[in-house]
Amino acid sequence: MKIVIAPDSFKGSLDAVKVSETMKKAILDVNDTYSVTMRPMADGGEGTLDAMSVSNYAELIKVRCKGPLGNYIETTYAITEDNQAIIELALIAGLIQVPENKRNIDNTTTFGLGEVIKDALDKGCSSIIIGIGGSATNDGGLGMLIALGMKAWDEGGNQVEGFGKDLFRIREISFEDLDHRLQNLKINVACDVDNPLSGIRGASVIFGPQKGASPNQVEQYDKALYNFGSLVEEEFNSSFKNVPGVGAAGGLGFGLYALGAQLVSGAELLANAMFLQDSIRNADLVFTGEGKSDEQTLYGKAPSYVAYLAEKYHVPVVLLSGSLDGDLDKLRSKFSGCFSIVNKPMSLSECMENAESLLYEQTKQIMHYTTSMK
Repeated sequence: MKIVIAPDSFKGSLDAVKVSETMKKAILDVNDTYSVTMRPMADGGEGTLDAMSVSNYAELIKVRCKGPLGNYIETTYAITEDNQAIIELALIAGLIQVPENKRNIDNTTTFGLGEVIKDALDKGCSSIIIGIGGSATNDGGLGMLIALGMKAWDEGGNQVEGFGKDLFRIREISFEDLDHRLQNLKINVACDVDNPLSGIRGASVIFGPQKGASPNQVEQYDKALYNFGSLVEEEFNSSFKNVPGVGAAGGLGFGLYALGAQLVSGAELLANAMFLQDSIRNADLVFTGEGKSDEQTLYGKAPSYVAYLAEKYHVPVVLLSGSLDGDLDKLRSKFSGCFSIVNKPMSLSECMENAESLLYEQTKQIMHYTTSMK
């Protein structure tokens, strides 16, 4: 039997790689002659680098760059055998890197992302995949663009640094000194939202509060991003502030779009990069999963895309999750079977603490049943 394992992470307990490894062990403990292919998934947020590196045999590259607060940090990205860089924004300017008492979008920047892109260019990369989930920033990509050579000045002719608060000072910009190598760089961005740069569904209004923005800051940044966006559009003689997805990651999607990036569904982008479709086409059974599944699972999340591919090739697909909620009939319409790993009454903390063993036992149970039906 050929089995493909393609789960997302169980957030707060197991990353996608560990989920895959646990499922694989359970399957082989039932029958060690089965062929098991691991394709751990992600949606562009935390875990993207690990998932992509495992599936693409990529080399991890250590690099020093500015973190979300402007201090220098050590981080990693990856380069595949075909010279494609894989970058996870959460490891460069992620909210998880900023202590709660320091979460203020005035003081965060995407500058480090620009530095990592330059490092990838220095190493000869001709294409880049960037997962932009989990950001701590709301600078519209200002910091990244400055790191890549864009100039921005205030009304006194002073160059700004590239923090969120600098958006309020910008009066003039220039792309004349932008790194020329970007013209030949293919950039794909894992983006699972369709928000514009500004307005009632814009970056500041929708995502600002979770990054510590006050109501007053949300209002101010919404206007500042609109003005910054207008300056960028003038430089390119084009209008793209309302392109779906440019509001992602505090408007970083806008800055990347200005560089010619394609904004793509995270699950689809990563699935294509790891050749998931080819693996599922030849499979007899597919396992996927996530921490919690409900109707929202069907709207762009990784397990939903895995189910789409499985249905395309008429392969049974099993959903294994930390918990199931909502209208399960909707889930069953897409998955051959939906199962929670919880096998008895227990608290949330107990479930998370014992997630690995619970996942192992439930996977094993399903495989015993599957084997008995043959």
